Amino acid sequence: MILSPDAQVTAGIVLLAAVTVSSGGAFLARMASGGVPATDFQRSFYRAGHGHAGVLIVFGLVCLMLAEATTLTGAALWLARTGVLISAIVMPAGFFFAAMGQGRTRPNRWIVLLVAGGVLLAAGLVTLAVGLLM
Repeated sequence: MILSPDAQVTAGIVLLAAVTVSSGGAFLARMASGGVPATDFQRSFYRAGHGHAGVLIVFGLVCLMLAEATTLTGAALWLARTGVLISAIVMPAGFFFAAMGQGRTRPNRWIVLLVAGGVLLAAGLVTLAVGLLM
């Protein structure tokens, strides 16, 4: 499969940005070894954020390639190509930011990013699915 120039640039940027997920892994390792104090709530949210970031990046790259097989144009093509990739930033940010703060045991107002990421994920997937089925 040959990628369009836009998809190729997007994929390259995403692969470079994926390096940040490994730094999140290093943070989780420090936290697990007691080097970073955290509540049980924070540990679970940080793990969830890290896991979602990694999975959604891979899933988003697959969606980027699948979008190349559609006849979508304009905003629909953009959403099909990048909706899941953007959710790979927004959703994990919701997990991380909602858990930040010393001794936190409940999410703060940044939890809204988790919801926004879910909406982006669904919108990107539905748009791509429609584009593939047309």
